[in-house]
Amino acid sequence: MIISTKYLITGDGKTVLTDKAVYIGEDGKIGKIAPKEELLKEFPQEEVKEYGDATLLPGLMDMHAHLAYGYSQPDSFNFGAQLIMLYALQHAQAAFERGITTVRDMSSAHGVCKNLKLAEKKGFIVIPRIVHTDTGICMTGGHAWDEVEEADGPWAIRKEIRKQVRDGAEWVKILTTNREPYPEFTQEELDAAVDECHRRGIKCGVHAGTNPGIQMCIDAGFDTIEHGTFMTLDHAKQMAEKGIAWTPTIMAYTYLYKLCKENIEKNGDAPVSDPVMQKEMANYEFFEPAYKAYRDHFKEFYDTGVTVLAGTDMVMYHSPLLPLPRELQYMVEYGITPVQAIQVATSNPAKVLGVEKERGLVAEGLDADLLVVGGDLSRDITRLKDVKFVTLGGKRVFEDGIRYVGTGNMFM
Repeated sequence: MIISTKYLITGDGKTVLTDKAVYIGEDGKIGKIAPKEELLKEFPQEEVKEYGDATLLPGLMDMHAHLAYGYSQPDSFNFGAQLIMLYALQHAQAAFERGITTVRDMSSAHGVCKNLKLAEKKGFIVIPRIVHTDTGICMTGGHAWDEVEEADGPWAIRKEIRKQVRDGAEWVKILTTNREPYPEFTQEELDAAVDECHRRGIKCGVHAGTNPGIQMCIDAGFDTIEHGTFMTLDHAKQMAEKGIAWTPTIMAYTYLYKLCKENIEKNGDAPVSDPVMQKEMANYEFFEPAYKAYRDHFKEFYDTGVTVLAGTDMVMYHSPLLPLPRELQYMVEYGITPVQAIQVATSNPAKVLGVEKERGLVAEGLDADLLVVGGDLSRDITRLKDVKFVTLGGKRVFEDGIRYVGTGNMFM
């Protein structure tokens, strides 16, 4: 297959090519990048996908998702193992419509992601590439205690990590702050968690949004800090120096801030009947400064050179599924260029996941996880809303509004 567009963003944060086409080989990899006429002469029998005034780029990677999060549903009591699996499948397949070809799941119900990947391997379903933790780990009574595993003390944490690695976890997630200005795990516990993961060759991310918890996580040496809502410029500099990546999840906190604000403007002090919304309204005083922290400081943190990752963390009832294009739009609104934003969702995640030699760029020899959007994306990040075509390993998974769900409908 040959894909031809006027613009090509490689994903390295700076390179935009014009009037180039990409040849996808039978092995599902990018075989050659050259002018369309040159590829037509060399591969005359290939199908040509001509998109004209459009942009070709690497498939996007959402680095903070919860595919199987049923806890915020009003009827969460109905979400047993079978329904949770179908719920997760719906989320995973919706990724293609947003140009997402890789998802890092940062805590879902035990075994869900492992079994989704097994079902894909057996050919039962077509889903994005998934890299996953098992459930998260918090202290007894800590953040999300009723959704994740609780462990106290260095050896209990090590034991839980060992169990999760045994059961197929590819990453480990620790949760150590909630809305309060105090850490949950001790420094000794955080150090033990990182040591156990790295000793086993597993990477670890940590939910940390307030201080002094953020500094403690930097000192422990986690691979990624999730949210980092109230981090400082000094924190960002330390993370850049230590190679700790930052997944800000701007969309999640901004969405909740705006949702609560709209409810207040509409209903004033009237009680909220929706129990889920009632819970979030109680945190409004946290969401407003969180929204402002991202808005006011994202660009200066980005400029330190810290590796930034795009992630959505959408778990609210009726919230949009994997709204990664909007996350990138916020980053552009807050100061970076569209081309830099694409790097945050492509080659940066690939490096953190350790697959930069396989995907994350439009480059010869890499997997053909590709996305075509209408218009010049290098000038207008909102063009990500106009998804035309998506391939995963060279196979067609989304085209002209149609999601392909079986191997019989894909290029082999």
